[in-house]
Amino acid sequence: MATVILSPDLAREFANGESEFDIDADNIRIVVKALDARFPGIREALGQGMAVAIDGQIHREFFLEPVGPNSEVCFLPAIEGG
Repeated sequence: MATVILSPDLAREFANGESEFDIDADNIRIVVKALDARFPGIREALGQGMAVAIDGQIHREFFLEPVGPNSEVCFLPAIEGG
């Protein structure tokens, strides 16, 4: 199972402060679907201004990115470059 880590803001808003979960998924879309089933409304928050780090590699367009069984998936606010 992948280890999924929410940013502190997402954890407070949707998960009663809990930030780390084990989720069985093979891509980010399934991870998001599982999180939304557990925490209704989180899907919209994850799709707006968020990036995902999968095993340390950051992705901005992330819904189809693969997730391995031992992956670490971190949802974090996207940083704008300039």
